[in-house]
Amino acid sequence: MSRLRWKCRRGLLELDLVLHDFIENHLKEKDVSALNSLLELEDNDLWEIVSGRSDRYDARHGGIVARIRAV
Repeated sequence: MSRLRWKCRRGLLELDLVLHDFIENHLKEKDVSALNSLLELEDNDLWEIVSGRSDRYDARHGGIVARIRAV
């Protein structure tokens, strides 16, 4: 978990805030692998997905993206 928290520290404050809240309050064990995969994206691309401005992500991440967007 500490490694995952570290990977959630990003260059965009907005992304930091959303990801921190998601990890602390909404993350489920089944989400860890998908979240790790999403965190491989560049900050701006990830923010576009998280903020709902882009739907350019792997369909297998649909569930976790929807849950992160709900935060």
